[in-house]
Amino acid sequence: MIGYIKGKIIGKNEQSLLIENNGIGYRVFTTPQMLAKEVGSEIELHTHLQVREDALNLFGFANASELNFFELLTTVSGVGPKVALSVLSAGDLELIKGAIVSQDAAVFTKVSGVGKKTAERIIVELKEKISGNVSVLGLGKSDDLLGALEQLGYSLREIKEVLNKIDHTLTTEEKLKQALKLLSK
Repeated sequence: MIGYIKGKIIGKNEQSLLIENNGIGYRVFTTPQMLAKEVGSEIELHTHLQVREDALNLFGFANASELNFFELLTTVSGVGPKVALSVLSAGDLELIKGAIVSQDAAVFTKVSGVGKKTAERIIVELKEKISGNVSVLGLGKSDDLLGALEQLGYSLREIKEVLNKIDHTLTTEEKLKQALKLLSK
């Protein structure tokens, strides 16, 4: 199995990079962030090799966390490697994990190939698997701040930006007041 590749980008298209390593060119399907790299530049990718009856597909990621989450996504019924890659392309890994924990299906339904049922399946099947490993954008499980801000209509991205700026030693009510002040600016 090919678990890691380091080499020079010698070509690319809308979905994949062609990476030369020791005289061999590997076609690697990857995220838009990696596709933005220039032809001729050096790249390192953590990879997942999909073996099918009719194809061998290599998927590449910037780090082991992205790779692990990709592999976790492919355990969901109805989510193959291409859909999992599309989900990862939807945004920051922590934002995606936060969407699962907070049951925000809208993040997933914006992804090509993911309908409402698949989005709900992703949330249901992965929530328990990741909730112990992630606190929603830095909050504890008992903290109601995220839910309160979501109910007020703020997006996860807006909430994440504000949560990085507030004093986490305050009570939930005080955090909410401080967050609302920052969001109103």
